[in-house]
Amino acid sequence: MTVRPEEITEVLNRPISQELLARDLTRLAYVAKDGTPRVIPIGFAWNGSEVVMCTSKNAPKLRALSENPMVALTIDTEVHPPKILLIRGRAELDYVDGIPDEYMEANTTYEMTPEQRVEWEAEVRSLYSDGMVRIVVTPTWAKLIDFETTLPSAVEELVRRREERQRA
Repeated sequence: MTVRPEEITEVLNRPISQELLARDLTRLAYVAKDGTPRVIPIGFAWNGSEVVMCTSKNAPKLRALSENPMVALTIDTEVHPPKILLIRGRAELDYVDGIPDEYMEANTTYEMTPEQRVEWEAEVRSLYSDGMVRIVVTPTWAKLIDFETTLPSAVEELVRRREERQRA
């Protein structure tokens, strides 16, 4: 299924999508080295065109992503009705010295006192002293499900069938 870039942009620019892209956690799905699926929660930052996640240079997911970079992301809410942003794309790995700005940005929504923030930042800089890896995903597909204006495709199909039965 080919999706035009302007269709992806339209989905990602919707107000609900922008709210979801401002959250602090996504679920990253990928295929592990043993061929089985993995889904992990991971902090992220949205820079307007890419989802950027950061991890340690020794993270097992990096080997898996280097062999099969195709990923899926889910960003959602915990309320009813849920709001869900689904994104697919290709992960690019960017090994960097130091702590990427996106890592610090992805962790700004956590409630911390100024003192806790100073301690946390010192711990991060100590722990990741050899640098980190930016996992950068440019969306190649996106869908917003809000259960008010958009539904999962299977539910859309059920609604269509019900309407056809009611007209018959």
